[in-house]
Amino acid sequence: MTTQPLFTHYRMGDLVLPNRIVMAPLTRMRAGTHDHVPTALQAEHYAQRAKAGLIVTEATAISPDGFGWADTPGLWTSDQVRGWRRVTDAVHAAGGRIVAQLWHTGAISHPNLRGGALPLSASDVNPEQVSVTAAGRVPTVTPRPMTRDEIRQTAADYARAARNALEAGFDGVQILANYLYLLAQFLNKTTNRRTDDYGGEIEDRARILFEVVEAVLNEVEPSRVGVKISPMHEGGPFAANDETLPMAEYAIRELNGYGLSHLLLMGATTDFTGTPLEPLMGDGMFRHFRPIFKGTLIANVQMDAERGNRLINGGLADLVAFGRPFIANPDLVERLGTGAPLAEIDWTTVYASGPNGYSDYPALQPANL
Repeated sequence: MTTQPLFTHYRMGDLVLPNRIVMAPLTRMRAGTHDHVPTALQAEHYAQRAKAGLIVTEATAISPDGFGWADTPGLWTSDQVRGWRRVTDAVHAAGGRIVAQLWHTGAISHPNLRGGALPLSASDVNPEQVSVTAAGRVPTVTPRPMTRDEIRQTAADYARAARNALEAGFDGVQILANYLYLLAQFLNKTTNRRTDDYGGEIEDRARILFEVVEAVLNEVEPSRVGVKISPMHEGGPFAANDETLPMAEYAIRELNGYGLSHLLLMGATTDFTGTPLEPLMGDGMFRHFRPIFKGTLIANVQMDAERGNRLINGGLADLVAFGRPFIANPDLVERLGTGAPLAEIDWTTVYASGPNGYSDYPALQPANL
């Protein structure tokens, strides 16, 4: 096991990781329905996976305005902080390290989650995706453009959530700046039609990202702050366009100047064929951005032990994040190290409630490892 690159020690900022296996953020809908407080069940789930070199939590809303997915947790109330403290205490007692992923869903939220109010975004562009509400999955609606004061308040909400994360005992935070959510809605020229300082050219559309980063850095040392960002190709307004890659290059290049602890870079989650992102298929994403970002780079999406070891050996990544394999394999680290078979996911229980398909996946017995 120890001869594999995945199982070598690594220093990430102030943290010394015993291995280079990261548990990727995984939304699982097990928090309190009304108070968005993490539960004892979540503490058990994360503690079971504490042998990962690093755990990144499920996406966690920074504020009521940022909340936008049923039964997911928050980090804006004292009860939520206490709930997360139960999680971090359990992970630390099991020898692990854990950072909180900070989330504003923007236009992916829904009036059903906001007392009838429209969700907020860069512009009034329906993302043409799906909102996950207490009543089930429904189409997204056209959001309301944020005012400048609301943009400033959002940066302050990120800062407060980061401060709350430290109070809750987290080892750091990660700012979620990609996929379909608020910061990505500002970065994307199709969903950002603003004509003020937060719209138009690439540099202006990225302004909110750097204001958020700087607000968080006022509360947390750079060595404990990371960002998740990467160019993506999704449906509707999030289809890759001619500025998708240049925007990601600009944002990631500028992030170098903040001395961050890490950058989590996702590979292709959809087929890039025929899009401006086609050269980034396979390992192309990591080959392209490794020279651009000078700090710790975490590679994610469709990872197995062979690919993870190869990426580290080739200098294309420093750490490797595993998402889906961690769902059904609380002992994933041991299984990857010994080549033991991986358990299969019961997909009917991934977005559900209770321990079934969450904290009841068994670990292999020592004789089988």
